[in-house]
Amino acid sequence: MNIQWYPGHMTKAKRAMEENVKVVDLIIEIVDARAPGATRNPDLAALGRGKDRLIILNKADLAEPEGTERWAAWFVSQGIRSFVMDARSRRDLKGLLRAIEEASVKKKARDQARGILNRPVRAMAAGIPNVGKSTLINTIAGRTAARTGNRPGVTKGTQWIRLGKSVELLDTPGILWPKFEDPEIGLMIAFLGSIGEMAVDQEELAGEFFRFLERTGRTEGFTERYGTEPSGRPEEVLSRIALKRSLLLAGGLPDTRRAASAVLEDFRAGRLGRICLELPGKL
Repeated sequence: MNIQWYPGHMTKAKRAMEENVKVVDLIIEIVDARAPGATRNPDLAALGRGKDRLIILNKADLAEPEGTERWAAWFVSQGIRSFVMDARSRRDLKGLLRAIEEASVKKKARDQARGILNRPVRAMAAGIPNVGKSTLINTIAGRTAARTGNRPGVTKGTQWIRLGKSVELLDTPGILWPKFEDPEIGLMIAFLGSIGEMAVDQEELAGEFFRFLERTGRTEGFTERYGTEPSGRPEEVLSRIALKRSLLLAGGLPDTRRAASAVLEDFRAGRLGRICLELPGKL
């Protein structure tokens, strides 16, 4: 299954980011802790060249703890500052703000050398769609500063948000890159809901997800929730789930498309257990 999705509005959003990055000190890149490699936009490396960086491994509550620990260690080994959190919770807020301060040490040193004191850190929040960027901003701000939604494309434009006296944060729309060279990356991004639903056949995607669960031995949560294994022909698995959940078409036939969407949404919400889609040793 070869997935490609790059709607026109992302080209416009990227151009806006290229202009806005000139005035920021720090790029905060939000990734999904279940697939930190796949959810990093490679275009951001070039876009933010010369800028301080901080990687946020968000949705860590949905990822296997051992996998997240391996990713955090991998980022350290690459000389990349990172922070693990669940953006919906404020319990990590002090640690995050401390991480932003630590990532901005070079900026503060430059300011002091120029005789500039107490200038807020200007940071850009960036990431692909549906990694929780707007939720993170709202948690930090303590109010509904950015619109949120469990679908790609909720944040349509850029907006500056003041976070206390020390940080000014620029929210940006989620953008992908024009072509996924590795089909596995496209699949992982689609599993996580970062691809527009209408751009991908949901039943085919669910079939790929079943194969992933079987291949990696992560079927326990699936079996507990649906009372069936994700093995066999995908349409048969989806039919069993549809009948169990009373997802029916006219005449009582199983609605396999709705069943596929339900399975993928259950994964994204963590109802199938904590699952990592990739580990750093396999990059």
